[in-house]
Amino acid sequence: MVTFRNNNNVRRNNFRRNDRGFKSNLDRPKYGSNFSKNENFQRKSPGRNNHNASKLIEKYSNLAREALSTGDKILSENYFQHADHFTRVLNYQDAQRKINSQNNDQSKSQQNMSEADNELNDTNDKNSITQIK
Repeated sequence: MVTFRNNNNVRRNNFRRNDRGFKSNLDRPKYGSNFSKNENFQRKSPGRNNHNASKLIEKYSNLAREALSTGDKILSENYFQHADHFTRVLNYQDAQRKINSQNNDQSKSQQNMSEADNELNDTNDKNSITQIK
């Protein structure tokens, strides 16, 4: 009769050999990380789905129509609510773009006015210098 008692250990050791780039538990400290400090924590963009709001509106509207055609009113209402949410997100984004473009236009017009004032002051200075001579 052959015993396989040691066979399992050999297989386990061969599988878990550390020369293939695997990290062993000795390589990293068990309690060394301090998660309360948030060091090197990078959050993904907060509205990562919101940049595709128009696509998501279309997606959920299609899903809602499909659920409605199969007779599932509750699921279709759920999908319609999702589509409505992303419609509001899209409207908010458009409003923010308009506000930003208005602010940019105002700052550009103020810059142009200040440049024109500077040019006017320069010409006045030149005229006053020529009058003094």
